[in-house]
Amino acid sequence: MDLRQIMAIDSKNKKKLKSMFPSLTEDCGIYILSRIEDGIKYAYVGQTKHLLSRLAQHMREHLWIDLSLKSHGWYSDDNPTGYRVITIKCAESELNEKEQFYIKECQRAGYQMRNKTAGGQGAGKTQIADFLPAKGYHDGLKKGENNIRKELNHIIERYLNITLKKDNISSQKALAKFYKILEEK
Repeated sequence: MDLRQIMAIDSKNKKKLKSMFPSLTEDCGIYILSRIEDGIKYAYVGQTKHLLSRLAQHMREHLWIDLSLKSHGWYSDDNPTGYRVITIKCAESELNEKEQFYIKECQRAGYQMRNKTAGGQGAGKTQIADFLPAKGYHDGLKKGENNIRKELNHIIERYLNITLKKDNISSQKALAKFYKILEEK
């Protein structure tokens, strides 16, 4: 995706946000995304120099909160479990302190936090939730191997009888190796 495409997507997302939340601005501040489902309260607290732009980015990106936002959508009469938005305008110099404050306040209010850290951008930033491990090339290979093992086990159990061409030590070792590969996790 090139910069023009990103800007076009963000512009479309800003228009959608302004139609749903007319009071949203590009001011500096803290934003709280919250939702309730089956009596369980969820929240995410973020800081930004440009509130409207940052919320539009969340609609485009693929991080933890962004995926949850895509999955649950925005609050409306038709979507009562969607995310609501609260914004608190503040000076740029107050962003770290206020973000940390509102994360703690949401925790005290019983929200399950979607933040991965206790907030802030400076030194002393602490982790409050597990990060998903980065997925790389070898992780993809391992997942592919596991998928093929599952599929082969299913096919063998359901449709095939495995027999040896020759009943000798080499064939028996090869069959044992084959089953060992299928059983690896």
